[in-house]
Amino acid sequence: MQVIGLCRFSYPAVGGFQVDFEDFEEKLAYLYAPARMEERFATFETITLPALRAQTDPDFTLVVVIGDSLPDHYRARLETLLADMPQAVIQSHPPAQHRPIMKQIINSVRVDSDAPCLQFRMDDDDAVAVDFVARLRQVAGDVSDLAARDNLLAIDFNRGFIVRPGADGIAAVETAAPYQTAALAMMVAPGSRQTIMNFAHHKLAEKMTTVTVTDSIMMLRGHNDYNDSRQGPSAKSHKLTRMDAAGEALLRERFAIDADTVRRAFSAL
Repeated sequence: MQVIGLCRFSYPAVGGFQVDFEDFEEKLAYLYAPARMEERFATFETITLPALRAQTDPDFTLVVVIGDSLPDHYRARLETLLADMPQAVIQSHPPAQHRPIMKQIINSVRVDSDAPCLQFRMDDDDAVAVDFVARLRQVAGDVSDLAARDNLLAIDFNRGFIVRPGADGIAAVETAAPYQTAALAMMVAPGSRQTIMNFAHHKLAEKMTTVTVTDSIMMLRGHNDYNDSRQGPSAKSHKLTRMDAAGEALLRERFAIDADTVRRAFSAL
């Protein structure tokens, strides 16, 4: 069963933002501001990518979506960063309505539309555990009879941490909130062109059968000043505390994240 992941890397979608902008040029200036881009690269490199590179089941596709307006030096830097990751496919697109273009992108890398497909989405400051792809396939097999009754079924690994990396290490708080983007996946039936981007992640349970798996730490959600989800009036605050040696060891085991590498990367900002 093909596994497809989608990650937007500062893609300037039309819609899909909770931050209000006066015009499109203001949006680009915000997205591509040097301080923001340096933070994005540091987080993507030290938090998001390590576990994807270390997946116990390496058979997956990760589409990294960028805008065709991304400055050349940032695109070259991203290409270099992903050069040793055969699963990664960079797609560049002009600005477009958020959900339609993301649905199109996912289906563009679907190898066989006559076979079922597993899909997940993540932001460029999220992470999934090193066994996420393997566990996703395992759970999909476990619930295959249930999935056969519907075109769609969501699989939610809901345990993990909200994290904020910095020069002094990683601050975190444990979470078990349902239907967050990281480690939330969807099984799509053969012949269906629907994707995980057809639905708001927090409303999946209103649209389809869902299975929640709580047995292990499976996801990290990024928490920083540039999070779009923190800008809206309904944004929730979280009290994060610095991880100790045991917490850092857990991140190394579950996400291949090295806290010393994080400290070095953010000290350079």
